[in-house]
Amino acid sequence: MTYASETSVSSDKSRSEIERILVRYGADQFMYGWGDGSAIVAFRSAGKHVKFLLPMPDREAREFTWTPGGRQRRNPAQQEAAYEQTVRQRWRALKLVIQAKLEAVEAGITTFEDEFLAHLVLPSGETFGEWAAPQLERAYITGAMPSSLLGLPAPRIVEDGS
Repeated sequence: MTYASETSVSSDKSRSEIERILVRYGADQFMYGWGDGSAIVAFRSAGKHVKFLLPMPDREAREFTWTPGGRQRRNPAQQEAAYEQTVRQRWRALKLVIQAKLEAVEAGITTFEDEFLAHLVLPSGETFGEWAAPQLERAYITGAMPSSLLGLPAPRIVEDGS
């Protein structure tokens, strides 16, 4: 069973809870928005910008248009209820992830950078995870490491002989 799959907590309440959690743990900027099949939560904390993209389900997906057994088509109200339940579940899961990461940092179990590395925003506007995933795939295929974060050749170390 998926975490919070039967939650009655609204998406708005989960977003508000995320914002309060971020403030409590020291975030000094917060935003959220939605479009193109996903929602976004972004914040600044510890001098770093962090971005989470939360994929939203497709309202027309079979899981919403048909009953779980797949034998009956749901009516529009049932479809909307099933869709909204999944949206509420995803927001609760995101709240849990963010809160757990911040608590682990606060407790000294890990560092902010280690917990949020994949979601840290680079100067290009993409997250480190968005940049690193293709690099990682390429490294596994070729067996060669990327040269640097910016795609530049690795610096040469010159010994001065002293």
